[in-house]
Amino acid sequence: MFIEERHQAILKTIGEKGRITTEDIQKEYDVSVDSARRDLRILEEKGLLKRTHGGAIPIQQVGFMPPRDRNMRDMDIWDNYAAIAKKGAEFVRKDDIVYLTSGSLGFIMLKYLPRDIPDTLVVNSVAIADELKFWDNITVYVTGGKMRMHSTASLVDSFATAFVQNMHFDLCLMTGAGYDAAFGLSNGTEETATFQRAVIKNARRKVLMMPNPKIGFKAFIKVCETNVFDALITDWEAVEDELGKIEECGVRVIVAEREQS
Repeated sequence: MFIEERHQAILKTIGEKGRITTEDIQKEYDVSVDSARRDLRILEEKGLLKRTHGGAIPIQQVGFMPPRDRNMRDMDIWDNYAAIAKKGAEFVRKDDIVYLTSGSLGFIMLKYLPRDIPDTLVVNSVAIADELKFWDNITVYVTGGKMRMHSTASLVDSFATAFVQNMHFDLCLMTGAGYDAAFGLSNGTEETATFQRAVIKNARRKVLMMPNPKIGFKAFIKVCETNVFDALITDWEAVEDELGKIEECGVRVIVAEREQS
């Protein structure tokens, strides 16, 4: 089989199954592990797939948005998302004023945030705020603005941005659509990017939480440079060479560990 034919077959497998591993390529096409990795690197450079630590997944569209009808309480929680959320919660200290992301990671993090120390949470998600209303150890501020009619019911318009511009945070726990060493943090809409810039500007400690498919990915609108963040929390499937480039930008890279079953 010619290399071009193998590449087409690899792309077909990813399209049908949603992922492929280097081990799959070795066994299916009788090539070395170095050849399998080289195939994936070439295809990624062409923008045809997204490499992970052990293989590759389909590359998502630049303007990808999460499904509108996702139920946050009943959503499937993947192991890597849970591990990242748990590690992110470890950054919260007593009496901190914390901005908590409105993404699914923010909702998952509610399981891991401390319940035995006082702190203040600033959220721009109606769904997250509703979950927090019976917590006795925290004070909750909810940004104003127009509610997005989707799963997190987030608020990111000009009213929400003006709200956080008048605040200062000990810690922001943020996520986004893509994080690339050269391009920085990016997201799907200009209003989200503008809101996030305001939070970042007013935060002393800045922690970014990004699952592996978002590492090395460039979404539609740039939010900020890579080195704005103090730390990145990702998972065990993130590609090591991209993490190395992010570290070279001065960002502490934390790889959350998979919990043993």
